Amino acid sequence: MIAGKLKKSMKYVLDVAFIAVILGLTFRLLFKGQEIGEIISDLADAEPSWLMLGAAAVFCFVAGESAIIFYILRLFKKKIPFLRCLGYSFVGFFFSFITPSASGGQPAQMYYMRKDGIKVGLSSLIMLLITIAYKSMLVIYGLVLLIFRGSTVLKYAGRFDWLIGLGFALNIAFVAALFYLLMRPEKVRTAGIKLVDILTGKGIIREKNSGRYSQKIMRICDTYTLGAEYVRRNPRTMVYIFVMTAVQRLLLFSVTWIVYRSYGLTGISYVDILTLQVMIGIAVEMLPLPGAAGITEGCFMLCFEAVFGAELVKPALLLSRGLSFYLLLIVGGLITLIIHISVLRREKKREGRKKQNEKKASA
Repeated sequence: MIAGKLKKSMKYVLDVAFIAVILGLTFRLLFKGQEIGEIISDLADAEPSWLMLGAAAVFCFVAGESAIIFYILRLFKKKIPFLRCLGYSFVGFFFSFITPSASGGQPAQMYYMRKDGIKVGLSSLIMLLITIAYKSMLVIYGLVLLIFRGSTVLKYAGRFDWLIGLGFALNIAFVAALFYLLMRPEKVRTAGIKLVDILTGKGIIREKNSGRYSQKIMRICDTYTLGAEYVRRNPRTMVYIFVMTAVQRLLLFSVTWIVYRSYGLTGISYVDILTLQVMIGIAVEMLPLPGAAGITEGCFMLCFEAVFGAELVKPALLLSRGLSFYLLLIVGGLITLIIHISVLRREKKREGRKKQNEKKASA
């Protein structure tokens, strides 16, 4: 168990190191030949009040997911404080940012939920519903804006239209797979167990591990069965989750427009800037890179150089990405550390009480 924890910790350390290296190389390339003082001067030209609004938008983005978690827990009579739900969200975004394809976020959230007495079945259901809404809203925003602002996409993002096309394909396939898992868990269970048997027969999965993999597939499918029943019985809940997610997504996508206004710039509409930011999200979110580091910065430069101008696009990148990624990564990391220390202290106290009770019982 200790070896497994060390291995997982090392994986996260390597992911963080990978992000640091990629970002270091990216910014070295982007800011090559520029003086530090010049960059700082350009950053200082932004209006602080607008940047505070951007930070508030990012906080509300995180709090939006927390509100969904809080709402669903209340439906299941779980009286977890909102601040603790906020902690789950910060943990989720932190681990999502440091793992490929955001794969580590939800398992980390479920781990800390379990420490608060929330069963895995319920936390899995919550994460499933949030994921469906989160990815679905990205695709919906993307398709609507592509239809009504297609000319904007071609004008500003035409140089990586192939990546946007790939992103649409991956995101739509992912959402379709989630809905299929939700609506047809029995078929997925049967197919999954057959696949395990085939891989075991070919020696890819060890015989002693095949039962564990089959049990895991069955547990996942049981969760999706629960989810399907819940969605059918509570359509209003799903409408609420989708509305909250739509607002949540909009807040984060609006950060670049806020940065644009912080420089006193006008001429490009909010909807056009929103369109470009959504297209970047479509293009990079499914890529197997921790935090989509490097590729996001590259897409930003291609999209927004004509919007901000050659002189301001690099400081705008630092501010936009700084608010929506680096700030959230740092704050999320600190909150995750605080929560983890709190969990360790609670477990230590619990273990101490257990030993005291055992001593009393044996006396």
